Amino acid sequence: MRDRLHTVAVVGLGLIGSSIARGARTYGLAENLVAVDREPAVLERVRALRLADHATGSLAEGVAGADLVILCVPVGAIGAVAAELAPHLKPGAILSDVGSVKGSVVAAVMPHLKSDNAFVPAHPVAGTEYSGPDSGFATLFQNRWCILTPPEGTEPEAVAAVTAFWEGLGAIVETMSPEHHDLVLAITSHVPHLIAYNIVGTAADLETVTQSEVIKFSAGGFRDFTRIAASDPTMWRDVFLTNKDAVLEMLGRFNEDLAALTKAIRWGDGDALFDLFSRTRAIRKGIVAMGQETAEADFGRARPDGTGAGR
Repeated sequence: MRDRLHTVAVVGLGLIGSSIARGARTYGLAENLVAVDREPAVLERVRALRLADHATGSLAEGVAGADLVILCVPVGAIGAVAAELAPHLKPGAILSDVGSVKGSVVAAVMPHLKSDNAFVPAHPVAGTEYSGPDSGFATLFQNRWCILTPPEGTEPEAVAAVTAFWEGLGAIVETMSPEHHDLVLAITSHVPHLIAYNIVGTAADLETVTQSEVIKFSAGGFRDFTRIAASDPTMWRDVFLTNKDAVLEMLGRFNEDLAALTKAIRWGDGDALFDLFSRTRAIRKGIVAMGQETAEADFGRARPDGTGAGR
């Protein structure tokens, strides 16, 4: 596998792309790393940080000799980028991505690929609210899930190569269909982000509460919503537009459950509230038990003196 992935090209050097580059170098997953980005300022930082052996703004130049090309661009742009670079892929090269939507991405990419190039979509379920090449770090994917959604008929060797690459970055790899992925992520990621954007926007629009009060008196719950709502707006705009069917289905379920919760509060149904809160608490404990979150107080936030976590 190491020989097959002699050269890895990363297209788009934001948080995820720069973390892939750092991880690939740190863990020796590629002998040659190529960074491709259209933004001159990004390329300047990539070169200054020495994230790659070669950095270029040309897709054709960047992917020409690559064994694995990973698209780290907004999902709404993946189809156009794939169309531009596909003619320059060498025979046997594998194309992948890191988008959090998969059905629309597969539909947008596959028509442009030659028969001797496999597409193995990937979604590393990891990230922070920060962006840009300076925000990445090699351990971002350690003990985090990476979901592969290879289209039907994809060569097993290509899937195995991408699996090995992500495992080399420390990720736990799972494979599922693009359609199932989009439904799962709609409820575990997309709708929570939409709720966060909405509640932070609602707080900002309240006429009886000033913006300074919202910031000054932010309790833990609202503060965590603001972290999610600070995520990249371009990326999340594209996520909701390209996964709208699954998101709308999950929003329908959410609205039904919210109506039931509203009724319980209105009629003083403490038993219903207690039952819901007990079930949701168990979900949190399960996430911690699987190592996908810390059980430390205040979600592991450091104290001002940097000596731990606490409220």
